[in-house]
Amino acid sequence: MYIADERLKVMAETKTDYYEVLGVTKNASEAEIKKAYRVVAKKYHPDMNPGDAEAERKFKEAAEAYAVLSDPEKRAKYDQYGHAAFDGGAGGGSGFGGFGGFDFADMGDIFGDIFGDMFGGGSRQRNSNGPVKGANIKTTIRVAFEEAIFGTQKELDLPLKDECEVCKGTGSQPGHQPEVCGKCGGKGQIVTTQQSLFGVVRNVSTCPDCGGSGKIIRYKCSNCAGTGYVKSRKKIQIAVPPGVDNGTNIRIKGKGEPGFNGGERGDLHVTILVDRHPKFQRQEYNLYSSEPISFTQAALGGNIKIHTIEGEIDYTIPPGTQTDTKVKLKGKGVPNLKNPTQRGDHYVTLVVQVPEKLTAEQKRILNEYEQATLVETRPATDSVGTSFSFGDHKKRKKK
Repeated sequence: MYIADERLKVMAETKTDYYEVLGVTKNASEAEIKKAYRVVAKKYHPDMNPGDAEAERKFKEAAEAYAVLSDPEKRAKYDQYGHAAFDGGAGGGSGFGGFGGFDFADMGDIFGDIFGDMFGGGSRQRNSNGPVKGANIKTTIRVAFEEAIFGTQKELDLPLKDECEVCKGTGSQPGHQPEVCGKCGGKGQIVTTQQSLFGVVRNVSTCPDCGGSGKIIRYKCSNCAGTGYVKSRKKIQIAVPPGVDNGTNIRIKGKGEPGFNGGERGDLHVTILVDRHPKFQRQEYNLYSSEPISFTQAALGGNIKIHTIEGEIDYTIPPGTQTDTKVKLKGKGVPNLKNPTQRGDHYVTLVVQVPEKLTAEQKRILNEYEQATLVETRPATDSVGTSFSFGDHKKRKKK
């Protein structure tokens, strides 16, 4: 008896502590254990690690740990006796013997969260016979640069589905009604089960006979070919608000595809494409441009014309303005999309232009200006070329 107990003790010691397997403390709550198991199971699942024997071992080890720690009675035994509680000793009863005795019936929600409906997460599946919202429609419209800034109205011409007026959306000829699908019993889904390592695995798929509607139409409406809907072109007005940018999405509720089983229509999603402007560039809600000025305007200063998105304005520059001087026009940028009363700024770079061709008279004037500039900046010299000031000259005469 002593030898058997020692053998069980050695076997128990070779197993990793269940709490360590899941990475939780012994005081962890049920929710913490469940959350930790999700992480470990997803990390080491065989589908995520094909051909990795070590990952498969850790996955099985995590499943074993969770099967014990998620059950209050089993957890209490484990806390008292350790692994020996399930190896046939220490009053542990019949034991688990690996996975054979584990009850995985309640683990479907865990695997459903991780791997969808593969492990029986079907309780989260939408009832196909209930109201289903229609599909959304996506399209694009192109607007001019100025239209994006100040807003505009656009019209779309789209093919949209509407309920068939003949069959009222049933898809059946008048006088007939759709029948309940015999294959799925009107549920729209086929559920199959199979035995696996984790117990019974449930797979849910769309019924191939009714396509998920739960109904079979024996006598199709000739007007809509049994679809319940007819397509026609509709004109839809789009209000483009001020401040939209390239790629802005506008959602128009209820202008998408019609719903099923009384479900509401989907939405229309319109993506804005903004044309480029030859003069202005946009960055968020600010505008940027450059304005040429002549070198005489730069030197003398005065009034110049600056082009803004709203038209020309007068602006006074000081004498001696240099090229690449930045001018900020506050509030002359793009309206804020959420608050159109607030606008960005317009930043203008002044560029001094040098004329490429000059008349003879212009050249004469510029040469005179050049000579005058040289006289003002050139130091005075005596007859031998030595620089001096008029004060020094007077001093040498007195000597």
